[in-house]
This record gives sequence, C-alpha cells and structure tokens, in this order.
Amino acid sequence: MHFEITKQFIDNIKESIEKQDESLAVDLLDDLHPADIAELYDNISIEEAKFLFLLLDGERAADVLSELDDDDRERFLKELPSDVIAKVFIEHMNSDDAADVIADLPEDRQDEVLSHVEDIEHAGDIVDLLDYEENTAGGLMQKEYVSVNITWDVQKCIEEIRNQYEEVDEIFYIYVTDEENIFKGVLSLKRLIIAKPERKINSIYDPEAIYVKTGTDSEEVANLMDKYDIVSLPVVDTIGRLVGQITIDDIVDVLREEAERDYQMATGLSEDVEITDSVWRLTRARIPWLMFGLFGGVLASKVIGLFEEDLTRLAATAFFLPLIASTAGNVGIQSSSIVVQSLATNSMGFHGFWKKLLKELSVAFINAISISAIIFLYNTIFSDSYVITFSVSVSLFIVIIFASVFGSIIPLGLDKLKIDPAIATGPFITITNDLAGMSIYLIISRIFYNLLA
Repeated sequence: MHFEITKQFIDNIKESIEKQDESLAVDLLDDLHPADIAELYDNISIEEAKFLFLLLDGERAADVLSELDDDDRERFLKELPSDVIAKVFIEHMNSDDAADVIADLPEDRQDEVLSHVEDIEHAGDIVDLLDYEENTAGGLMQKEYVSVNITWDVQKCIEEIRNQYEEVDEIFYIYVTDEENIFKGVLSLKRLIIAKPERKINSIYDPEAIYVKTGTDSEEVANLMDKYDIVSLPVVDTIGRLVGQITIDDIVDVLREEAERDYQMATGLSEDVEITDSVWRLTRARIPWLMFGLFGGVLASKVIGLFEEDLTRLAATAFFLPLIASTAGNVGIQSSSIVVQSLATNSMGFHGFWKKLLKELSVAFINAISISAIIFLYNTIFSDSYVITFSVSVSLFIVIIFASVFGSIIPLGLDKLKIDPAIATGPFITITNDLAGMSIYLIISRIFYNLLA
C-alpha cells in the first residue's frame, strides 16, 4: 500500500528526533518502504537524517541510501565517517549499488571507505566495477549472480543454487558456464523445477540467450532489455567469460535518467540539474541556450531590418510575423521529436528514415493546407489587402513543409555526427525555423506586393 508523507508525520518524526526518542522514531519508520524513507529525507535536515539512518539496520539503511537522489546521497555521505559508510551501507549493498556510492566519494575517501570493508571479496568486486565506464554494461552490472556448470545434473544444480542464494537478492535466471567460466546460455527456474534430478543441464538450458559485453553502451543495453522483455541480462568480458548481470531495476534508472536528460536538453538546459542545486550551477545550466537564443534574436532583427522598406510600405505585414515564427517553431519541434524518439529506440534505419520522412511530409502537407485555408478565410473576411491575404497563406504553407523536413533531417544529421539528437528538439530547431519562417514570409510578401499592389 502506498504511504503518503504528511505534514503531521514529518512533525512527529522531527519531535522524536528533538527528544532523542529512538524507540518512537523506530516505530514511526517501521512500516515505511525504503523509498518512502528516502522521500522523507527531503523534508528534514542532514543532522536529522543522520539520526534516523543510524537507527536502521544495515540492510534497510543500505536500501534507503540506494533510493536517495545522487546529489542528496553525496551531501549526506560527506557528513558520515568512512568506517560508518563501510559498515552500515557498503557491506549490505549489492556490488553495483555499492560501486555507485563509492564513485560519488572523493578519490581519497574511496580508498579509506574500502579499507573498512571486512568482506575482501565484496570489496574486490566493487573495485572491479569502478574500473568500468559509468555508461557501459560493465558500469551497470552487479557481480552477484547464480551460475552452474553445463556438465552438472539437475540435482547438483539445485544444491549449488542453495549455496549461492544468500549472495543474490532475486534470482531471475540461472546462468550456464563451462569449466573456464565461458558463458553458454541461461536456464529458467521453471525448466529446472520440472526437470528430473538426473537430467543434465546441457539438455535443458537455452544456448541462444542474449548477452552483452562489458563495453556495451548503457542505452543499447536498455533497448535490448526493452525489446526482448528481459528482466536480467548476463554480461561477459572480451573473451566471453561471465562477469556479472544487469537487472531490470538498474535499467529503469538508466531510462529515467535518459528521459530527464533529453527533457532538459529539449528545454534548453545544458546539464543535469535539480531545484536544490546552487544558484551558480542552475545559471551555468541555463545560460548557454539563453545566449544562443540571444544570438538568434539578433539575427531575427537583422532579417527584419533587410525588409524595413517593405514593412514601411505595408505595415500590416508585421502583424503576422509572430504567427509565422511560432508556427515554424512548433512544427519543427513536433517533427524532430518523432525522429529523436525513433533514434532513441533504434527503430529507424536508413530505409526506415525515408519511409518516416515521406509520412511526415504527407502529414505536413495536410496540416499546411488546413492552416493556410483557415488563415486565408480569416484574412478574406477581416483584411482588405490582397497582398496580406495571399502572402500569409502561401507563406504558412511553405513554412510548415519546410519546418517538417528540417525538423526531421536535423536530428538524423546530429546523430551521424555523434551529437546527442535530443538537442534538436530544443531551442536550436525553434530559433532556426523562426529565422527561416520569417525570411520566407517577408520574401513572399515582397513578391506579392510587387505583383498585386
């Protein structure tokens, strides 16, 4: 059942901390999920959070720490001694989560914390994971998994699983290897349970299992797990030895972070920020695209300046500049968003792009006809200028077609240049289409003025 953090609950928690009433605080936290406790920490100070953290048992405290946002976790860990971090958290966390926590610490503290971890094998696993790039399969994987030898029978396999189960929180698949630990395939729990004890593993496992290498990009891993509905993915090294697994909870985090990053890029933020970040970091994240917008605005004023004489002769032309600019920007964003989504899910190849571009052109043509017809009807009724009536309608038609094509092609071009195409849905598309739209409109207005005036 979902628990809601109310003001009354927060007041009760703070009262228990103020009175140093440990039993009351434990009772209040007893039925809360680790994610709820992590949410509670947004409403209390660091010192109050420390008091509550040290009341939790090791495994639960580790779960809460894993649920905290990266920035909150980093600030919290600064306040704790290295031995507390090791004993209370690291020793009770899976290797991948522990590596994430260690990676957030300054380099000098990383060694200090690891020196306090009593389980040498666990500490070694963490060190191994720290060597991998963060956005790769190696950086995502955990070293805890259940594996069996391909030559064993079912009975021995079950006995070995009993020996290994304490190391793994959830068993999604059993990984099959040979004597050299080379990955051979996966064995589902269902097939293991229904098989006779004397049957050999090599007769019931799936040799066609999907796996990734340690250097595989995290986005590719996410796409594979999403495409094939996999909840756990084995990871092998360059020579095919099984070295870890990636579970679905890690991929959910990747997808969420990617979505947040793409949204921030699309809205003109150059880096990942939160409302709790410093004024300097928030400013640094916003100002690059604002400067780009300023540059675009200056260019727009120059474009309008080139047609100053036309605007003087027919002032009503200026009234429709905002309409042309906003329509161009909106159409460009709509078109580019579809292409960016396809690129993100790897659902657009070379032929797929041309097919989608043709469909986008068809949609743009219908939209252009509809919008142009509406504005033509409006100007026919409310305007006594044939120049305005025809130039606005024709311009809108051309601008919508142009913006659709431009918005579809630019993300693909950025992707080919190894630039994140998500930036194409932001101010870049909007400003570029604004400039192109206004230029098209003013040129066409000049042509119709010369023809009809």
